[in-house]
Amino acid sequence: MPAEKIKLGLPGRDEEIENYRAAIEALARAGIPMICYNFMAGLGWYRTKTDALERGGALASEFDNREALRQGLTEWGAISEEKVWANLEYFLKAVMPVAEKSGVRMALHPDDPPISPLRGIGRILTSAANHRRVLDLVPSPVNGIVFCQANFKVMGEDIEALARQWCARKKIFLVHFRDIEGTAEHFRETFHDNGPTDMARMLKLYSDCGFDGPMRPDHAPTLAGESNDRPGYAMMGKVFAFGYMKGILDALRIPYE
Repeated sequence: MPAEKIKLGLPGRDEEIENYRAAIEALARAGIPMICYNFMAGLGWYRTKTDALERGGALASEFDNREALRQGLTEWGAISEEKVWANLEYFLKAVMPVAEKSGVRMALHPDDPPISPLRGIGRILTSAANHRRVLDLVPSPVNGIVFCQANFKVMGEDIEALARQWCARKKIFLVHFRDIEGTAEHFRETFHDNGPTDMARMLKLYSDCGFDGPMRPDHAPTLAGESNDRPGYAMMGKVFAFGYMKGILDALRIPYE
């Protein structure tokens, strides 16, 4: 759903919000119980390189803030974090009552990369504390989080403790199961089986904590020979990721559907 005017606080955002509210109601009628959304104003998930070499000639995406700084401001110029916070609060107060009435859960994705500012634009979903602030802005059972574990890890968060805490509060609506190597200033995507995170331990943790929502691998490298037209979303890298996940679940005898 178009939401750039909402995120940037531009004229026409009220019309976008009305469309958003109507879309929530339409999704509810169609039996779709969740929306995964983000509030990355002006720039979506962002990388400075999409063909970093991985094993076997695979291509992975990479972020280097030094290169982002060299690229300069976007067409939107400088936008403060305070402005983005105000835009998010305005949006949540307008749509969350409709989502709650419709029974559609709103799962908010963290900023990727979790660094602020990014090319002059304030990024606010860059820490667990800021996600807690969002949950408190409009308290609701349908106000929750996409637990993109790689993003939270590169924020410097203890992702195991955080997953336990938010699972206990039933605030993790969706898990993005992926891994990266590096820091928020400079990182690259990895295959699911060669990053620094103990992925088997994380899958067991989600199960032990009672998480029963959807999970997907999200980004994966583009395998050698595949088109890299859609970095992070090529088919064979996803097939490998799902196979790896299912292998862990079977080995640990964790049920899944």
